[in-house]
Amino acid sequence: KRQRFVDKNGRCNVQHGNLGGETSRRYLSDLFTTLVDLKWRWNLFIFILTYTVAWLFMASMWWVIAYMRGDLNKAHDDSYTPCVANVYNFPSAFLFFIETEATIGYGYRYITDKCPEGIILFLFQSILGSIVDAFLIGCMFIKMSQPKKRAETLMFSEHAAISMRDGKLTLMFRVGNLRNSHMVSAQIRCKLLKSRQTPEGEFLPLDQLELDVGFSTGADQLFLVSPLTICHVIDAKSPFYDLSQRSMQTEQFEIVVILEGIVETTGMTCQARTSYTEDEVLWGHRFFPVISLEEGFFKVDYSQFHATFEVPTPPYSVKEQEEM
Repeated sequence: KRQRFVDKNGRCNVQHGNLGGETSRRYLSDLFTTLVDLKWRWNLFIFILTYTVAWLFMASMWWVIAYMRGDLNKAHDDSYTPCVANVYNFPSAFLFFIETEATIGYGYRYITDKCPEGIILFLFQSILGSIVDAFLIGCMFIKMSQPKKRAETLMFSEHAAISMRDGKLTLMFRVGNLRNSHMVSAQIRCKLLKSRQTPEGEFLPLDQLELDVGFSTGADQLFLVSPLTICHVIDAKSPFYDLSQRSMQTEQFEIVVILEGIVETTGMTCQARTSYTEDEVLWGHRFFPVISLEEGFFKVDYSQFHATFEVPTPPYSVKEQEEM
């Protein structure tokens, strides 16, 4: 099976290994990003564990204060003023902490003015609770609002095609947006991944070359309202300058396509990726038209989004055609 660098769904097949002993320290130094990058099951586990441990710890502190002051033994003495009224065991101390932390309101349990250590603990609890809430809830909010799912409604054609357009041999593929909301400032880039050997004898297994899809003319800036056909003109500056229909059968390369834009509804940057290997590039093909004019609007037929048809195309490379 052909080993891909980037899958069709955009996932990069790269695993990092032998990172050294400082890996854990580097991840912990950026703890917020580490938590956001974790899978949902680990996020929920850390979320529940952190709150559970914090609640049990703070409830234990209230119970210790009541125990040190002797409040537990005088819970039903009406003439005695405890630190926290009606706290006479650990469950009642835990319930008092929950009422304080969740701002449910005091009624049966409350702090008295005869307990300075309780007031100090109350201030510490308020500060610690605000920090934990801001960190964990912020982490969950950022994870839920990540625009990764928005990329699933951005489509790429299953194949790329090479044929003549405007008298020039052109590599083409199609992109589309399934949602009515637009991608603001959408931009597309293409990378050619191909192994090569330098004149000095150095072997580069994944050498990255840029494919011009309109950078000089601004054609790489997309108004992605309807499906668009992205074109790379094969000329003397193109890495495919000496690529012919015959040589493509022995070549091994991968074209990585990166589409970036700002999600109109959230204002967050979204990136969608895909790739085309040499066996997914169809020589002498063109894409079916998918846009038709109806009464008062343009209709897009996505059933023909991936469809291509054969057209007369010279089997020679641009270099061979120029020499001939």
